Amino acid sequence: MLTVKQRALLMFIHERLEATGVSPSFEEMKLALDLKSKSGIHRLITALEERGFLKRLPHKARALEVLRLPEEAAPPRREAFRPEVIENPSYEREREVEGMEEEGVPVLGRIAAGVPISAIQHEQARVQVPPSMVQGGEHFALEVHGDSMIDAGIHDGDTVIIRRCDDAPNGEIVVALVEDEEATLKRLRRHGNSIALEAANPAYETRIYGPNQVKVQGRLAGLIREY
Repeated sequence: MLTVKQRALLMFIHERLEATGVSPSFEEMKLALDLKSKSGIHRLITALEERGFLKRLPHKARALEVLRLPEEAAPPRREAFRPEVIENPSYEREREVEGMEEEGVPVLGRIAAGVPISAIQHEQARVQVPPSMVQGGEHFALEVHGDSMIDAGIHDGDTVIIRRCDDAPNGEIVVALVEDEEATLKRLRRHGNSIALEAANPAYETRIYGPNQVKVQGRLAGLIREY
């Protein structure tokens, strides 16, 4: 799922490439989306790239390749943190905390670079976790989409367990809300009045924001992986 602006930009680039074979300039993209600065375009392109919709071609100015379109726009197809990991979590768990295993942790959706916040606000399922992973506070789960945190041991398809909070220490992996619109899973770094959201994959850029552009929604508590 893309935000309205992400989808609009992706379709604008796609249509321009189809018509002319040349990517639009940042200025043209800024005007097409009625944005005030090119930095907003850069942020949208980074999010689309991390989510596998766009690819920047190296050593070429204005060179973008559309890898895929949103499902509703595309033709039908055939089809150094090391978190606690549960491998093959299909066994019977002990009832160590009354009611905890029966209720489980709510899965609120999939988290990726620039996913719309609306996509992770509604419970979709529940996942069972050991009590040691959810001690203290409210927790929720998100399915990871993409490889931007792979060097932190977080892979595509993993389920991350998030402890809900509105702040986190420097260097923690958090779910961050950017400009009240997009949510992303990244490592939080503060530099003076700036906030950096770092990917754990050298293929992706660190994104820098002002202090009022980022809100912490929760911090990483654990991870579940199925094989």
